[in-house]
Amino acid sequence: MDTAQLEQVYRAEAPRITAALAARVGDVGLAADAVHDAFVEALEHWRDAPPPNPGGWLATTARRKAIDRLRRARAGQEKLALLAATATEICPDTEAADDELLGMIFACCHPALPRESQIALTLRAVCGLTTAEIATAFLVAEPAMTQRLLRARKALRAAGADMRVPDPDQLAGRLAEVLAVVYLVFNEGYLASAGRQPARRDLAAQAVSLTRLLHRLMPREPEVLGLLALLLLHESRAATRFDGWGRLVRLADQDRTRWNRELIAEATGLLDRALALRAPGPYQVQAAIAALHAQAPDYEHTDWAQIRLLYDRLQAMTPSPVVLLNRAVATRYVVGPEAALAEITPLAADLDGYRLFHALQAGLLAGLGRDDEAREASERALALAGNPAERELLARRLSF
Repeated sequence: MDTAQLEQVYRAEAPRITAALAARVGDVGLAADAVHDAFVEALEHWRDAPPPNPGGWLATTARRKAIDRLRRARAGQEKLALLAATATEICPDTEAADDELLGMIFACCHPALPRESQIALTLRAVCGLTTAEIATAFLVAEPAMTQRLLRARKALRAAGADMRVPDPDQLAGRLAEVLAVVYLVFNEGYLASAGRQPARRDLAAQAVSLTRLLHRLMPREPEVLGLLALLLLHESRAATRFDGWGRLVRLADQDRTRWNRELIAEATGLLDRALALRAPGPYQVQAAIAALHAQAPDYEHTDWAQIRLLYDRLQAMTPSPVVLLNRAVATRYVVGPEAALAEITPLAADLDGYRLFHALQAGLLAGLGRDDEAREASERALALAGNPAERELLARRLSF
């Protein structure tokens, strides 16, 4: 088994093994480290002859690694006793395994943690990324990310974070945090905020997988349905977002015949089910906007008027200058570039450090023939962009 195959096995098996181990010792960080230790040992022993049951081997080895870590820790005796008392299979293929994984997701998204720590811990424990990979995604040094993860683990222990799904009376508030973190993980995978890779397909796939799990366990939760529909609609366009040179392709220029119609059909079905529950939420509204893009024959014939109304509704639910910025894109096609520019001008103070504000401003100014101002706005957008594909696209515009 080569390294790529082993990594594929690890990505598939690590979340459930980590969740099961965390449920037994009550420590997400310890479980994630033990599973990673097992993966390192697998790299050394699986080169010639992988075991017949790779998942079982990783689970058994992770349990042994956890015991080794606890024996070395002066404060680990109580957890060691718990682990020794549960000599059953670490990751059985049952509904209990799904419950354990979901419980760990909720633990990683505990309200005692700041949002960045929630994301980092989710990437480490649930998605199986290494500390070095997470540090790269956050644009920080690996030692700094190690310390951030350690602080997050200590905060969870101090808060007495439970590794179970919260009680029903606590579920609504906690679910919102989980969905927000999963969506942020997806966005980082869909278009990386920085680094050499323009996209992280592994992160996007992990986010979709986690949302499918949430949907399987909470099939009638409207916002879970909405988020899953939204992610699948974005994923349906994944094959057309970059050209053969790795350059970013704008939505207006994508080959719609290559969009994944099966994913679009699945997503619209999920959205219909969510809307039938009559409990609207921001993810459902965003999914409805994405669905209108997916159903349009081309960019110009998109139902921009309906999209503008949906952004009004989203702004009422979750007020944000970014929502108003996106609404202005629809205004450009419904009313005109001058009206759209008037809408975004008051947002300058809030969004001066946001690359997409300046990119949209540049496009609107160019449409009004104000070329010098458009160039200045494009240069500002380029200076703020960290993604290499976005930088290339902005630089290409400036060259014309």
